[in-house]
Amino acid sequence: MIGVLTHHWAKADKVDEAKKLLDRNGLAQSGAPGFVSRHTLYSTSDATKITTLVVWTSNDIYDRWRASPERAVAMKGAGELWSKPPESERFHVA
Repeated sequence: MIGVLTHHWAKADKVDEAKKLLDRNGLAQSGAPGFVSRHTLYSTSDATKITTLVVWTSNDIYDRWRASPERAVAMKGAGELWSKPPESERFHVA
């Protein structure tokens, strides 16, 4: 299994919209093959920082999700919400 940790920085006036978009993406992910779990973390020191940790059965499965039309629909308009590009890293789950 892999865990994908992604930090998102919303524009200060778009935090609520960013949370809704990430929730929409999480709902779409939850129905995808190979999805295991998802957690959303809100920074206690930066109100614009939203971090997600999503666990998938494999890198290949996650890559398929990233290329899927369902993800494209769920993330439509995301670029307008971020103050800087999201940063993502993959980890092996022990």
